[in-house]
Amino acid sequence: MSELLYRAGEFALRFHHVLPPLMLAVAAGVILPRFLVRSSWTHRTPRLTLGLWGLLVLVVTASLSLAVMQLFFPVAESHQLSEAAQGCFLTSGRRCVAVMLNDLERPSARAWAGFAAAVCPPLALALAFARQVFDFRRRRARHAEVLGMVGHWRSELGATVLPHTTPAVYCLPGRAPQVVVSEGAVHALTREQLAAALEHERAHIAGRHHLLAAAASAVGALSRRLPLARLVRDEVPLLLEMVADDRALRRCSRRALAVALYAVAAGQAPHAALAAGGPSALLRMRRILQPPTERPTVPGVALLVLTLAVGLPGLAAVCCSVPAPGM
Repeated sequence: MSELLYRAGEFALRFHHVLPPLMLAVAAGVILPRFLVRSSWTHRTPRLTLGLWGLLVLVVTASLSLAVMQLFFPVAESHQLSEAAQGCFLTSGRRCVAVMLNDLERPSARAWAGFAAAVCPPLALALAFARQVFDFRRRRARHAEVLGMVGHWRSELGATVLPHTTPAVYCLPGRAPQVVVSEGAVHALTREQLAAALEHERAHIAGRHHLLAAAASAVGALSRRLPLARLVRDEVPLLLEMVADDRALRRCSRRALAVALYAVAAGQAPHAALAAGGPSALLRMRRILQPPTERPTVPGVALLVLTLAVGLPGLAAVCCSVPAPGM
């Protein structure tokens, strides 16, 4: 036991500059996501909650990049890098490169490897996102071809009508977006209810929600064990539906939208589409008919996460410049 503690202390002294960003990554990737998903106010403010999930993803990505880079840096070079970075913040953007070249001594091969390794987390996230977007476009183009053959445009609805008896309403976002309605939905819904469902889909298109959904899928594809990745993949699509519901309610009644969701809940939509129904319809119907009145317990909860996202990376950079005891 004493030997284990000795080794742990030796590691902490040797890699003390890695611990701050690593602890930040654990806080933003494990602790805060579980707190956020258990908070009852998140469904009341879906836009704010989406922003908080995005900030947590950015914090984890930046923290992992910094932690990986610091593993490659000797402590002395790490201190120089931190001082040069602080100099960049105090100067204009044009002088940042000059500050880095003047303040940072010639980096070693190990330091260059650290720079290269630091690019890996954001690069992996960017590649995963690009893959999701490419897959979405491929599926969308394939489905659009089918709609061109079997569907017909109805100008009074501003949508493509698909000959199918099951009520369904969905949209194909992208460069040439279109809203799709089945004949079953046209016959099952009243004029007001159909207008509410169409407004929901147009909200998806206007908000470019397919890009946020692709980003959430990309984060979830990178890691199955990290709570943040798993929860972002599950929560973001639901929050996007709630955002579209809120926007549709600006032009329709709560009852009309709720009945429309009930009617199209069983409708199937392709993977490249965003549908008004789906498995979350019951939860959203309850939210629409009985809007939550509970406010965020403390508005500072959001402020806490924002502070964590903005302030702690700078704190971690400062901590990296603190020499270890005995140096």
